[in-house]
Amino acid sequence: MPTPQVDIFIPCFVDQLYPHTALNMVKVLEKAGCQVHYNPAQTCCGQPAYNAGYKAESRNIAEKFLSDFTPNSNEPRYVVSPSASCVGMVRNAYSHLFADTADVARCQGVQRRTYELTEFLAEILEMHDISGAALAGTYTYHDSCSALRECGIREAPRRLLDGVAGLRRIEMAETTTCCGFGGTFAVKFEAISVAMAQQKVEHALATGADYIVSTDVSCLMHLEAYIRREKLAIKTMHIADVLASGW
Repeated sequence: MPTPQVDIFIPCFVDQLYPHTALNMVKVLEKAGCQVHYNPAQTCCGQPAYNAGYKAESRNIAEKFLSDFTPNSNEPRYVVSPSASCVGMVRNAYSHLFADTADVARCQGVQRRTYELTEFLAEILEMHDISGAALAGTYTYHDSCSALRECGIREAPRRLLDGVAGLRRIEMAETTTCCGFGGTFAVKFEAISVAMAQQKVEHALATGADYIVSTDVSCLMHLEAYIRREKLAIKTMHIADVLASGW
């Protein structure tokens, strides 16, 4: 099998607040046998503007995304991101942004090649675990809305996490319920957003797990803020950080 060629897309949250997660994603992809490429000209996928109702502005950003991730040759390349939220934006919202435009074909080409990290590992590379990954403790898994509802991701991250030596899963109640972040929702409806985070964390605490793990740092950032404010013992970890542990 030829070496998979991967262009990584690093979302805004990861770039600015969790750069170690991006580095760990690269570590995991290289361990999986991929040739990883990074385009330093990349910026945002356009999701914040799109969700705020600025369609024209978000399309301008999305056009740059297409340019940044359209390969210069016919060599097969994948776009992989540690964020189901951004992947969901590309796969779904881009279809609306570029409908009836000259960029439809280019858009569809990028959409077909764009994957969230765990689904890429599971579906494209057909991996069930990362060799050498180890982390002592228990975890409970949070299904982000974008991963579950926009990308259809549920089993792949759990299967990969269950392959981590020393780590045991305990499912929490209402694992598919939103954590309350929702981008601008957390700003516009702060009280509701915090109450939803509280509910999610309480469900996680009830399991006795050491970690809350998810595919999206945006969800984890929101939950971590509540955890820190309340001085709770449970920790949050992005799945890339878990898969990169122990080796």
